[in-house]
Amino acid sequence: MSLWKQTTTETLDLCSRLEPLGGPIDQAAQTIAQTLQAGRTVFACGNGGSASQAAHFCGELVGRYRANREPLAAVCLSSDGPLLTCLINDYDAVDVFARQVRALVRPGDCVVGLSTSGASQNVARALLAARERGARTIALLGRSGSPDSAKPVFGLADAEIVVPDSRTARIQEVHLMIIHTWCEHLDEVFASGKQTG
Repeated sequence: MSLWKQTTTETLDLCSRLEPLGGPIDQAAQTIAQTLQAGRTVFACGNGGSASQAAHFCGELVGRYRANREPLAAVCLSSDGPLLTCLINDYDAVDVFARQVRALVRPGDCVVGLSTSGASQNVARALLAARERGARTIALLGRSGSPDSAKPVFGLADAEIVVPDSRTARIQEVHLMIIHTWCEHLDEVFASGKQTG
C-alpha cells in the first residue's frame, strides 16, 4: 500500500467514527459565537502543531474565513516568540500560557486549549487560570478521553472534544476540520447579523 493510500485510509476510517463529536463541536461553536457577540475575546493556545492550529484559528477570526465581515477579537497565546522565551526564562515553562491568561483574559472571554495527547501541562494550567478569571473554556483533545494524572487537560473545559484516535497527525487533521467548522458557523453568524443562543 502506498503512503498516500495508507494516509487516506486511516483518515477516512477515523472520519467514520466522528459523528458523536457533533454535539460538543456545535456547543463549542455556539460558545465562541456568543463570546464574540458579547464583545469579548477568544484566546487559543497549544504546543507544536497545535500552536500552529491555534494561530491559524485566530488568524481566521481576525482576518476572514470566507465571508467578508468585521474582524473578530482573537489572540493566540502561542505566537509571540519574545514573550514566550521571556516567560520560559523567568518562570516555570508550564505557566507560559497561564501567566498570559492571568494578564489578558477577562470574565466572559473564551479560552480554547489544543492538546492532541491531553497531556499538555501548560494547556491544563491555561484552562484552570481561565476558569479562575471567569472565562469560558473549550478543549480540543485526542486519544482516549479519561482524566488521569498523565492527561491533566481532560475534564477542565466547559466543552471538551476528544478525537478518538492515538495518531497525532490524524488528530491534528480532525482538529483542523473542527476549526474550519467553527469558522463556517462564525461566518454565518457574523456575515448575516444572526444572534446565537
